[in-house]
Amino acid sequence: MKKTLSRYLLDIWYNDHFIGAALLPFGFLFSDFVKFRRWLYKIGVKKSTALSVPVIIVGNLTVGGTGKTPLCIYLAKLLQSEGYRVGIISRGYGGEAAAQMVLASSNAAEVGDEALLISRQTNCPMAVGANRVEAGNFLLKNASCDVILSDDGLQHYALKRDIEIAVIDGERRFGNSICLPAGPLREPIERLNSVDFVVVNGKTVTDTAWHEWKMQLIGDIAVNLKTGENKSLADFKSTECHAIAGIGNPERFFKQLEKSGISQRIDHSFPDHYIFAADDIRFDDKPVLMTEKDAVKCKKFATENQWFIPVVAQLSKEFDTQFLTLLKKRTL
Repeated sequence: MKKTLSRYLLDIWYNDHFIGAALLPFGFLFSDFVKFRRWLYKIGVKKSTALSVPVIIVGNLTVGGTGKTPLCIYLAKLLQSEGYRVGIISRGYGGEAAAQMVLASSNAAEVGDEALLISRQTNCPMAVGANRVEAGNFLLKNASCDVILSDDGLQHYALKRDIEIAVIDGERRFGNSICLPAGPLREPIERLNSVDFVVVNGKTVTDTAWHEWKMQLIGDIAVNLKTGENKSLADFKSTECHAIAGIGNPERFFKQLEKSGISQRIDHSFPDHYIFAADDIRFDDKPVLMTEKDAVKCKKFATENQWFIPVVAQLSKEFDTQFLTLLKKRTL
C-alpha cells in the first residue's frame, strides 16, 4: 500500500532525524506559540470554562495513537466500580461540529471509531463535539453524570480540568523530541511536569522528572466479527493469515501478533481512523485479524473469515488508589 502523508511524517519524526533537524526552526515557532497560548489561558485573557462536575482529561503530547482509548475504558470501569456515574466526551473523528450523543446505533463515520468503541465497552453516556465545553454541557443536559472523562483534550484549555493524565507510547516515546511540524510533539516535553499522572503504554523509564505508571494491554483471544465466536490467538499460530490495522501505530498491533506466535501473516497498514470498505479486508480464503477499533467499522460487511483482537488495559492497584484519592481530594 502506498504511503500516506502521515506515514512519511512519522518516518521523519521517528527515524529520519536529518529532515526533522532541517524543520527545527518551525518546531521552535510552534513550541513558542503553544506556550504563549497556554499562558493566555492561565492569566485569563482566553476563557477557560468549568463544568458542573469534575473533569478528567486523558490525553497525550504526541500526534498519533498512544493507548488513550483503552485507558479511558479502564478508568470508566474503575470509576463505575466505585459508584460514580461516569460520562465521557470526545472530539470524535470526522464527526459533526455540533455536539451529539453517541448511541449504540451510531455510525463510526459520524461520531468516530474510538468514541463508538468506548461507548460500547463502557455503556457510559457519551457525547462528541468539536468544542469540548459544548460537548460536556450537552452531555450533562442529556444524561445524569457526576464525573466526566475527556478522551483526548490535553491541549483543549478552553475546558477546565480537575485531573490531567498524559499517555506515552513506551516504544516510540517522543520521536525526535521536537514540536510540530519538525517532530511529533503537540507541546514541549516539559509539559509532563505539570500533569497529575504519566501513564506509559509499555516499557517505562526511570530517569525522568516525572513518575511513570506502566500500562499493559492484554489480548489473547480473537472474536469473530460475523458470529461472535471466541478463539484463542494460539489457534492461529500455524495458520497463514492477513493482519490489518488502521490505527495511530499499526506496528504495535503487528508486534502483538508476532509476540503471540502469529508469524505466518501478511500485514496491511491503513491510515488512522480509516473508513474501511468491504474490499479492503477481503484478500483470499485466509483468516483476517484486526484491532477492535477497526472492527467497529467493518462489522456491517464482515464475513466469517474475519476476527478482531480485543485488548484490556492493566494498571497497578497503587495507581488506582492514588487516582481515586486525588479525585476525591480535588472535588471536596
